[in-house]
Amino acid sequence: MTPDTAARSARSTSSEAGQPLTPRAGWQRAADDMVTAALRFASPSGALIDIPGPRSVSGRRSTAHEGYARTFLAAGFRVGGSEGDDPAGLLERYAAGLAAGVNPAHPERWPTIEERRQSVVEAASIAIALHETRPWLWDRLDAAVQERTIDYLAGVVGTDGYTNNWTWFQTVIEHFLATVGGPWSQADLDRNEQIREDLYVGEGWYSDGASPAGRRQNFDYYAGWAWHLYPLLDSRIRGRELSLAHRERLAAYVGQAIDLIGSDGAPVFQGRSLTYRFALLAPFWAASLAGGGPLSVGATRRLADNVLGYFRAHGAFDERGLLRIGWHGEFLPLRQGYSGSGSPYWASKAFVGLLLPPDHPEWTAEASAVEPPGLAQRAFHAPGWIVVNTPGDGVVRVINHGTDGDRRPGGPARADRPLYQRMGYSNVTSPDLTAEGIATPRESHTALLDRNGEPSHRGRVERVHLSDRIAVSRSRVHWLDLPGSQRTPHVETWAGERSGPTLTTASIVHGAAELRLAWWNPVSPLPFPAADDDADDAWPADPGPWRVAMTGWALPVSRGTEIDPASTSARRSDGLCSSLIGARRIIDGGVRLSSSANAFDECSATPWAHSRVVLAGEVVAATVTLSGDTDDAPTVTRIWMTGQTIVVEWRDGAVDHVPAEGAVAA
Repeated sequence: MTPDTAARSARSTSSEAGQPLTPRAGWQRAADDMVTAALRFASPSGALIDIPGPRSVSGRRSTAHEGYARTFLAAGFRVGGSEGDDPAGLLERYAAGLAAGVNPAHPERWPTIEERRQSVVEAASIAIALHETRPWLWDRLDAAVQERTIDYLAGVVGTDGYTNNWTWFQTVIEHFLATVGGPWSQADLDRNEQIREDLYVGEGWYSDGASPAGRRQNFDYYAGWAWHLYPLLDSRIRGRELSLAHRERLAAYVGQAIDLIGSDGAPVFQGRSLTYRFALLAPFWAASLAGGGPLSVGATRRLADNVLGYFRAHGAFDERGLLRIGWHGEFLPLRQGYSGSGSPYWASKAFVGLLLPPDHPEWTAEASAVEPPGLAQRAFHAPGWIVVNTPGDGVVRVINHGTDGDRRPGGPARADRPLYQRMGYSNVTSPDLTAEGIATPRESHTALLDRNGEPSHRGRVERVHLSDRIAVSRSRVHWLDLPGSQRTPHVETWAGERSGPTLTTASIVHGAAELRLAWWNPVSPLPFPAADDDADDAWPADPGPWRVAMTGWALPVSRGTEIDPASTSARRSDGLCSSLIGARRIIDGGVRLSSSANAFDECSATPWAHSRVVLAGEVVAATVTLSGDTDDAPTVTRIWMTGQTIVVEWRDGAVDHVPAEGAVAA
């Protein structure tokens, strides 16, 4: 794809002749262009699509296998939904690649499931695409190729160890195998179903795995682009309607997830695998395909247009038409070890809407712009969030008191997971993903500072209270001691920890403003603590004393932006402002300018505030704001305690009562 072609692709409302495309034709064009650009990097047989960029931990061949499987998914939706119409000749190329990939003797064969566990993920995409294009691809394959494909996919049968969304990969592969005369296992299917039910939390949300102690607090976009998409695709393979339970859960999830996308199409930046970008549209399309959902007719298409348009406008596709690892443009710190250059093409899931026929109301109904609704603020009880959406400035904020992404055993030294354990996420800011930022969290965070001024890590989150306005949680904090520190216990340990007290944080959310409270209490020793906590007892305790540090939103800014370090707010030229104003026991503050690039811009500016040394139960408070209209942000006039309750009075007359066990009135 040339730059000119990529530019034409970005204007999906126009055809080659300059005539307007129908909405569906625009999405077909987008799929064709995305897949065609990637196919330029196909191997001679077409089995491997080796897109330029980094390799995953599974190796180059596996990464190129990803390139094939994930773009095949988009081609499958595009051609299958068009009843075989294939103007770009995609299926012929994927059929040739399939024949080579499943041939054990071919030099470009795919890694088997036994060789690379990652192949399970790619095999699922291949099975789905083969089903959706069956009359035009599978049914026309040579019998020997069909048999080798069955043999390849059958490598998943009888395997186990899937504990998160991966249960769906095995399930859809085995259900596809059943439709083509291949082997499958009822025991596999039953086990996977039980695991999935155990990970369902409520309100449409699944925890993507659980901690060793069974805590289900791993929430992100996988709830949509995996947990709610695969039941729909699996039902299509089986020739059945989506079950009532899955339809209800899908509708519940979509009804909440819509609030995670700003009025300009910008989604909240939280969780792993964010390089899949607009794959987050999959559950919205799935609701339409399932025949229902909470959105009005035409709203899903309008939302999808906005989200895809947002990522196009911000450089998700490079000059060659390729998706690179990142959020806007390329940003390699965003990748996980399992991510390679082919990984971003799970964004193909956004094209599942092309399975809707051309005469479906979602394509034909008028999708005119609507007036932005007023302030949307509500609790998401399953992930433990308060979500605030202010359409006037397009900002969405997630105040986090329930998600920690914890799936690790106790014992080893560990830093906070910046994409799960920060106190706040938004659609215009990013955590610091540098090594320094992970080791010393300093944005959207509340910490205890040790004698050297190092901030504590949040640790596992224990929920205390959640409503539409008030959230309270607590964690036992710890400090991370990196190599070279005298506290690192021995040469075989890459880093050490120091254990701290329990830090309770509370957020009182009033539109764009959050009053954040914090106090610490000693840990009550147990004679025989739970396994996770018991394993951490090897680490020494930090003796204190401690100060409280609160940090605000990391405002993305360009290099050279003038920031007043003595101020407690940072404002961009477009009006977006991040501020943090001390309200109780704060003695110092400013703005920290980081020169490290983030997923949104070259640098970031983060307000911070520190307290004096505080004793157990003493409450520290500050108002944290992220807004494009800070002049109208509500402010606090008074904070006081009555019993075990903190009372907060706002200038507009609103009064909130915050549960405050362990806090003292002094």
